[in-house]
Amino acid sequence: MELDLDGGRLILFLGGLSLFILLETIFPARVWQGKRINRFMFHAAVAALNTVIVRVLIYVPFLLWIVYVEQQGWGISRWLGLNGWLEIVISLIMLDLFDYFWHRANHRFPLLWRFHKAHHADTEMDVTTALRFHPGELFLSSFAKALWILIWGPTAIAWFVFEGLISLCAQFHHSNIDLPEPIERVLCRVIVTPRFHTSHHRVERTYGDANFSTIFSFWDPLFGSYNQMPREEKGADHGDLIGLPQARETAFSFKAWLIEPFSRRNMGLAD
Repeated sequence: MELDLDGGRLILFLGGLSLFILLETIFPARVWQGKRINRFMFHAAVAALNTVIVRVLIYVPFLLWIVYVEQQGWGISRWLGLNGWLEIVISLIMLDLFDYFWHRANHRFPLLWRFHKAHHADTEMDVTTALRFHPGELFLSSFAKALWILIWGPTAIAWFVFEGLISLCAQFHHSNIDLPEPIERVLCRVIVTPRFHTSHHRVERTYGDANFSTIFSFWDPLFGSYNQMPREEKGADHGDLIGLPQARETAFSFKAWLIEPFSRRNMGLAD
């Protein structure tokens, strides 16, 4: 069963990646600042490294933990007696809520930000930005997710649905597209849209330290972290509006990207 779910998640990931690459190629919301092939190659290398690390060190222990917690009947979901589609839907909502607070913590605590800023160092935003995560962040998030599982107690099926959907949603809201205004106005009240999340990647921290939701967008208004970005002219040259100014020279240096969390500056040492 787990193998079938894992295969389904892979198909969803590859299908979503292909779809959004096609859409942002035909209907780009922002002018491309550099060669897209360079972005693809860099982020593909990041994704390959992360996939090997996750598969070798994290995947099996994590899967065993999910099954063990489920067998022990631990977690709020088990205590409430949830099952079937109701359990999957409620688990999806609750796990997304946990993810909201985790994402917010990554911007609030210096240790977590060291690793998470590797994601924000991208100088543009497209679907491949959804692949740009430091291995250290994946390790830290695996411990956080293990705690979520212990607290909530989702079934393995619910967890795979959550993981597949959060990956697809990340591809969607990082992609370089913009929805028509009538659709955007309605959809962004429930789902995180590209315009909603582009604000989160702005250079100005007023916007960059807001809009932490991943799947459902209503967490930010509910917890006071929503900041609506003024709409910009479609197709305009966005220049240096996205990313981290201090990382522009090394944003696509694999070595600099990998060791940045351990730099003397981040370790509180003098340069």
